[in-house]
Amino acid sequence: MSETLSTTAVFRAAWLAQARAHRGVALGFAAALLAMLGLLLGGLYAALQPGAESNLRYALLGGGAGFAATALGALLALGLRSIGQRMQDGMLGFAAGMMLAASSFSLILPALEAGGEILGSAPAAALTVVAGLGLGVLLMLGLDYFTPHEHESSGRHGPQWQRLNRVWLFVLAIALHNIPEGMAIGVSFATADLDVGVPLTSAIAIQDIPEGLAVALALRATGLSARAAVLVAVLSGLMEPVGAVVGLGISSGFAIAYPLSLGLAAGAMIFVVSHEVIPETHRNGHQTVATLGLMIGFGLMMFLDTALG
Repeated sequence: MSETLSTTAVFRAAWLAQARAHRGVALGFAAALLAMLGLLLGGLYAALQPGAESNLRYALLGGGAGFAATALGALLALGLRSIGQRMQDGMLGFAAGMMLAASSFSLILPALEAGGEILGSAPAAALTVVAGLGLGVLLMLGLDYFTPHEHESSGRHGPQWQRLNRVWLFVLAIALHNIPEGMAIGVSFATADLDVGVPLTSAIAIQDIPEGLAVALALRATGLSARAAVLVAVLSGLMEPVGAVVGLGISSGFAIAYPLSLGLAAGAMIFVVSHEVIPETHRNGHQTVATLGLMIGFGLMMFLDTALG
């Protein structure tokens, strides 16, 4: 018990020191969390209204699809000891392209349309979406600064990362990656509009397959057995249904919360792509393959959004 309290005190002191060293990031993170808390309280009230259960069902099904796709990709690692770095960078580029297109076509454009209908002004709608984008960036930036984790490209980050073994650092990094995807799924089903939710969920599920494979192989490289690496990679996908519930909650309470939350989810996803995925695909000299993968993923998502939306 005393050891647990000691560890908690150490992390609390480390977080306070991090906040003092990066005051701007800490204030932005606090503002994003407060905004999300307000949206969640409104969403909790909306969840108690008749008919709200259908939206929750859609969000959980969408988050479950992301989890299942991650699990499928992870299970593929049982038959593969490794894949070439060139192929891995191409797959991650493909995932980045789908995430960028999903942010544009399935989140930002519907947000602008919904904001225009609610506010009756295109500039006001655009400002609302920009505010959401900013909140998404502040949220992910704060999580990046205050959560100990490890990226393959840039190493270990966050307070007191040395107190955690490498597997846990990878797991936390995966969680940071999966949270905005789950949130995007939940937000997309906030109005039970399948024309928004189905294309976005399909895109995220498709790109989760190569991601799940890459995560399982990366965990094996840390020294985990094949089965343990696959199990951890599969469990990491649980953040998607959790994120979907959070996304549904922040977007359901007020009319303006819907376009604002669509923008927030888009900002969080774009941040992850730019901050993590693209740098990872470009660090091994396979920029061309990664860029071609990105363009293929972008084009496929654009087609899915048109065909399914």
